[in-house]
Amino acid sequence: MAKLFTRTVFSLLATMAVVSGCVHAQNAPVAVPPAGAVVSPDYLIGPGDRLQVYVWQNPDLSVTVPVRQDGKVSTPLVEDMQAAGKTASTLARDVEKVLAEYIRSPKVNIFVLDAVSALSQVQVTGQVKTPHALPFHEGMKVLDAVLASGGLTDFAAGNRAKVIRTVDGKQVELSVKLNKLLDHGDMTQNIPLRAGDVLMIPMSRF
Repeated sequence: MAKLFTRTVFSLLATMAVVSGCVHAQNAPVAVPPAGAVVSPDYLIGPGDRLQVYVWQNPDLSVTVPVRQDGKVSTPLVEDMQAAGKTASTLARDVEKVLAEYIRSPKVNIFVLDAVSALSQVQVTGQVKTPHALPFHEGMKVLDAVLASGGLTDFAAGNRAKVIRTVDGKQVELSVKLNKLLDHGDMTQNIPLRAGDVLMIPMSRF
C-alpha cells in the first residue's frame, strides 16, 4: 500500500512538473514593451535610434544600445549587426541566429525606445512594390516617394492614399489621389512632403 501511495505521489508530481514546464515555456519569450516603445511594428530602424535588446533568461546579454551612423549595432556576443532598414522583429530574429552559436534556443525581443531617425525620413507603406523609409530632402514630393518605392502594385487603391503627418503633436491625414497623379498627370496631387511623413497606400476593395 505504501509503495502504491509513493508511486501515485511521484506520478502526480511528475505530471505537475511537466505541465508547469510547458506553461513556463509558452510564456517565456514574452517581454513587456517599455513605456517609451511607441513606434509601429513596421517601423524601419535607422541611425540615431536607441534600441532595447532583451534576451530571455540572459540579463548579461540584455542591453540598451544606439544605432550608429553606419546603421549597425553591437551587443554582447553580436558585433556590427546591420540594424538600419530592418523592423525590430526582423532584427531580433537576426540576433537570435548569431546568439544560437553560444546559447541554446535564444529568445530575443527588441524595442525602439527613441525613433530619432523617423524625424529625418519619409516612410512609404502599403501597396507599393518596395515599402521602405526614404531619407528626406528639401523639395521632396509624393511622386518622388512613389517612384523611389518602385511604383504601385496591381492591388493598390491609389485614389485612397493618404499622407499621415504630425502637426503640433497631433496626427493629421492628407488625402492624395495617386491614380489621378500617375495616370492623368494631375500635379495638384503631387503635394510636398515633410520629414516624418508616412505615405500610406491601401489595398483596393474587390
